[in-house]
Amino acid sequence: MTVEEARLRRVPAGLHSRYDEVVASGDGASLWAHAVQDVQDGHFDDRPLYWARLKLRQLLRRAGRDSGPMERSARGFDGEFQGSEGRVLLTGFDPFHLDRNIAQSNPSGLAALALDGTLLAGARIRTAILPVSFAAFDEGFVEQLLTPHFEAGLRLLLTVSMGRDAFDLERFPGLRRSAQTPDNDNVASGGSPTAPQVPAGLEGPEFLQFTLPARAMAATRGRWPVRDNRRVASLERGSLTPDALAELKDDTAVAGSGGGYLSNEVAYRALRLRQRLGATFPVGHLHTPRVDGYDADAEGEMLGQIRDLVAAAVTAS
Repeated sequence: MTVEEARLRRVPAGLHSRYDEVVASGDGASLWAHAVQDVQDGHFDDRPLYWARLKLRQLLRRAGRDSGPMERSARGFDGEFQGSEGRVLLTGFDPFHLDRNIAQSNPSGLAALALDGTLLAGARIRTAILPVSFAAFDEGFVEQLLTPHFEAGLRLLLTVSMGRDAFDLERFPGLRRSAQTPDNDNVASGGSPTAPQVPAGLEGPEFLQFTLPARAMAATRGRWPVRDNRRVASLERGSLTPDALAELKDDTAVAGSGGGYLSNEVAYRALRLRQRLGATFPVGHLHTPRVDGYDADAEGEMLGQIRDLVAAAVTAS
């Protein structure tokens, strides 16, 4: 039995029952559109999309069909901007830690579904949801999504994931993987705090710095504080909180401000792509507060703060 089959057997009854008809159609774009509409109609739950996509992937593979195109479209990768407003791209992540709690939600994925296609502070938002998969990152999934948007031009790129006890703006992403938590395929990163590993095919400085308007974003108010998080870890000095990127020029990254997992890595990859393509718009990563399992009320409040954070970033850009 595969990892996905085992997980599908443990899905709480009815979690994706509203999606059964669209799953049967085999159309990833319809699945994404259905999930976006479902959330924007007030069903604040990212999990049905994850389980429905997993079920559809399994059906396609059993039929001998390539699930790759479905996977892209069912994650919002094929969405296009409409209108002439400034463009904002926001990415979230699938739920993770599923072997600890099969019903785990991810507020960043919920935010992606809630904001897709909306107009905020005069800018049009497009979104996508990334896989919690080291292999997908190694294969260039992030760059494949982001490059066309970089080339077309954006007002803002904000990558989002679930994190700690507050909203954290992760100032200094690090190059290497060190977290020992496995991904959604139950695959480990290959790195550790004593032997952090550079992801396959990725190269660049040990640390980068985001370009978000942090002061304007941190000035927003809500249930959770917003922190400009500068804490990192290096092999040479352990945990430290630099004031400037130049202070890290001789350090080997163990963890960026966003940690040593895929949240940190998507931030690093996005900023590295910004450097390589010569983009000038703001790019950075936001960690949402953590939820244990699923909490509709708390996640609904988080959505309100995320909207405020995006609006502040757009207005200040």
